[in-house]
Amino acid sequence: MAKTLNAMYGGYGAYELKICYQRNLFLGIAMTAALIAVIVGGSYLYSALTSVETVLVQQNVIKTIADLGPPPTVNKQKPRVDITQPTKAAPKVGIPKPVADDEVLDDDVMIASREELADIVAPDISAIDAADGGDIVVDIDPTEYMPAPGEFVAVEVPAEMIYEEVPNYPRPAKVAGMEGIVWIQALVDKDGNVREARVLKSSGSKAGFDEAAVAAAYKCKFKPAIQNGRPVPIWVSYSVEFTLRDTQ
Repeated sequence: MAKTLNAMYGGYGAYELKICYQRNLFLGIAMTAALIAVIVGGSYLYSALTSVETVLVQQNVIKTIADLGPPPTVNKQKPRVDITQPTKAAPKVGIPKPVADDEVLDDDVMIASREELADIVAPDISAIDAADGGDIVVDIDPTEYMPAPGEFVAVEVPAEMIYEEVPNYPRPAKVAGMEGIVWIQALVDKDGNVREARVLKSSGSKAGFDEAAVAAAYKCKFKPAIQNGRPVPIWVSYSVEFTLRDTQ
């Protein structure tokens, strides 16, 4: 009987089965794991595609007309802007320190106008009633104040030259054919006259340009400077040019 079976199956026995056992076992396990993975993945995919997100919607039940509330406005309202209010510092609690009277600030101080300043600088004594104030006594220093050379004087309208005396051309310079420029600094009083003249920048020559320019400065006429509506004395600077074409 055994011989008959061996003849029928070509001599296939236990040894051959042991050789193919590990390969068949690995293939069986791999196919089983793949089948399980396909089943599990398909179930997850199906649940993800068929799932519906549940949204809770709050329902407002209206029982009466009063529950409706006011109707919406048809006018567009401007967006409200929240403005941060500045925080006030807490007041300091303590005993105040005494100060001198001249250091106390007066909250009722008013800035005087131009007309009021003009009256303060030089009040009009003709408007004073002698019957109310008694006899008028004028006590004014006859010496008129004149600014020093280079002293700053605040003015609203600067002095303006309205007549310039032409200086005499020095004969030695004319004969020698010399030309030059002299800068003069002059003190103009309230009447526009030159009270004092000096050389601010010399011509750099000894031909007599400086002396001729100073002598002519005293004959010049100016429109006086104005401050608070009244003329004030001031120093002015201008140049005197000596050219030969002016002598021809």
